[in-house]
Order: sequence, then C-alpha cells, then structure tokens
Amino acid sequence: MSALHLARNIGNSSGAGDPEHAGIGGLALACATGHTPRMAQPLCYHLIHEIFTRFRTREPDPKSELEYVNGYTLLVAVALSAQATDAGVNKATRALFRIADTPQKMLALGEAGLVDHIRTIGLYRNKAKNVIATSRILLEEYGGELPSSRAALQSLPGVGRKTANVVLNVWFQFPAQAVDTHIFRVCNRTRIATGKDVLAVERAIEDNIPVEFQQRAHHWMILHGRYTCKAQKPLCANCIIRDLCPFEEKNL
Repeated sequence: MSALHLARNIGNSSGAGDPEHAGIGGLALACATGHTPRMAQPLCYHLIHEIFTRFRTREPDPKSELEYVNGYTLLVAVALSAQATDAGVNKATRALFRIADTPQKMLALGEAGLVDHIRTIGLYRNKAKNVIATSRILLEEYGGELPSSRAALQSLPGVGRKTANVVLNVWFQFPAQAVDTHIFRVCNRTRIATGKDVLAVERAIEDNIPVEFQQRAHHWMILHGRYTCKAQKPLCANCIIRDLCPFEEKNL
C-alpha cells in the first residue's frame, strides 16, 4: 500500500477512532519512513492534509470571533485583545464602535472617552493611548485608510506581528498566519508545524500546510485550541483528529 493511499484511508477504517489502530499506528508508514518521527519534526504532508480536510469539513468557513464593522475597527479590536478574551473585548467595543468606527471619530472621542469604554479590558490605559496614536497616524500618513503591508501595520503603536497578521488575513484576505498561544500550542502538540518560538511556528505553518488550507488555517487552529486542544485539560476524547495526533498525554 502506498503512503498516499494509506494517508487517504486514515479515518475510514473501522479503527479510525482508536489511535492504536488508525493514524498513530500507521504514522511511520503514512510518512513513508521506517521509524517513528522525532517530536521536533512536523507530520508528513499526507497527515497534515487529512487534518485540515477534517477541519474544513466540520467548519468550511470559520470566522474571527472578534466583532468589527470595518478594517479599522478590526485593527482596534485585535490590538485590544492582547492579554484579554475575545468575549471581553466584544462586550467593551459594541458601544464603542457605534460611535467611533473611524480614526476621525476615535480622535474626536479622545483618550479619556476611549478609556471609559474599555476600562474592563486589561492594560486599558496603555491600549487607549496606542489606539489614539494609531488613529492619528492613520489620518496623517495614510489618509484614514489601513495600510496593507505587514511592515506598515507593525509601525503603528501597539501593533505587533500577530495583530498585523490577523488584519492581513481577515481584512485583506492574505494567507498570513497569526500565531497566538492557542496556535503555538496546537502546532507543537500535534506536530502540524513545530518551532521553539512564534516566528518559527509561523514559518513552519507556511512551509508545511498545503496552500488550499492556508487562508483559513489560522482560524481552524485557534478554534481547535480554544475549545478542544486546551492547555490544561485537552478534550481528546472529542477531538476530530485524535487518531492522527501524536500527543502522548491524551485525556481519554
């Protein structure tokens, strides 16, 4: 049986739900090697392809859980979400974005007015200062529009690589990979894309995930890490890629 044929049939066998008889049992063969791959190495192409095929089948068009009304409010929401939950950010920004959904309106609201809306979010004073400074730069240097390069976005106060990549992916529909704690954990735990830091994982995602999945890969992995592949108590028994995942400390 060829490696490709085996990989395509993982999950269709009678033992698909049992890692001893499905993905893990056939991992060496599926990856066309004679030895169990080292943990530092990513899974082979066929297994990664099968993983994302399952993600796509379950959720064909995943969306960001942050609420926004345009590219500017997306940028603000992502910047506010650092060290905060999406639910908490959404609760704070619903009223905010009704009155300040452009850089002009945000500047008119002012830093004090912004603080009143986001004081329930962690680091709100520093975040308010950055949002106001970013709004001013967008007006003065970009005509009130969002720049569409990672470098330009990262030059804005409070906008790091992860925030820039989210904006590029969600708003500009570019397959940028925003690696947060969920994606870093999922990628290393499952060996979809391994790396010692977020930049290494970002590059590994770009190198290893088939291109047809790249645009939505970021969303699928965030949702998987947030609701199934949790940090402390992963829900392995309910995981749709359990039989393909080499994680040795599964909760079964």
